[in-house]
Amino acid sequence: MKTRLEEGPIPAVHGVVRWRLCDLCGWLHETYGVTLSETRLGQIIRREGFRLLTARPRHYRQDTKAQDIFKKEFPGVMAAIRSRHPGKDIEIWWSDEARIGQKTKLTRRWAKRGTRPRAVADLRTRSAWIFGAICPEKGAAAGLVLPVCNLHGMQLHLAEISRTVAQGAHAVLIVDQAAWHTSQKLDVPYNITILPLPPRAPELNPVENLWQFLRNTWLSNRIFRTYDDIVDIACHAWNQLVDQPWRIMSIGLRKWAHRL
Repeated sequence: MKTRLEEGPIPAVHGVVRWRLCDLCGWLHETYGVTLSETRLGQIIRREGFRLLTARPRHYRQDTKAQDIFKKEFPGVMAAIRSRHPGKDIEIWWSDEARIGQKTKLTRRWAKRGTRPRAVADLRTRSAWIFGAICPEKGAAAGLVLPVCNLHGMQLHLAEISRTVAQGAHAVLIVDQAAWHTSQKLDVPYNITILPLPPRAPELNPVENLWQFLRNTWLSNRIFRTYDDIVDIACHAWNQLVDQPWRIMSIGLRKWAHRL
């Protein structure tokens, strides 16, 4: 049952797209002849450590083997980069972009049982982009808030990261394979080497977790009346993060990347 619970139902077989307790009770009875009440089955499931959680989107063409290979080969890649920059401290940086707009996220909140709390929301579409990069080992960050996400914005972001890299150090900037990250038209600063992640592998980039933290802490449950409001709040959120290097370390450090 654990396997079927984790994998979820097969719509063509089970007739549903998610498991409810009543569905599981019916499946157990039809498949194994076991009859349980919903209350009893819920107790068993919780005792086994299962909880109802929101699933994270995963691209249907994602290659998990490519992710494993990237992590396995990462020490060798870093060693090769170090050999090309002898005598320099190598900093591991991660970069990504997040759209911040008037359609803000509504977070979970405390409320009395049996009620459904309400929060302000907006359907307008003005937005800005945070170009963010972090060096978890140093607790450092470099970011810009820009009106669009494109090659020019990435060029400005690279310049900002280059200024933040420690003097005499060389940064390995790990990014996804968006066109503006890997374009040959980019003028990559002398103290940065760009290292692309495997395709469709956001789980490997800790900046994805950083965006979730920023949204849940400073960017949700708000009304942005103008574009300038969006920029001001986005800058405030990023500056708050920069002032918390321990937070950058906590969210950003990955054992496979930083224990080389």
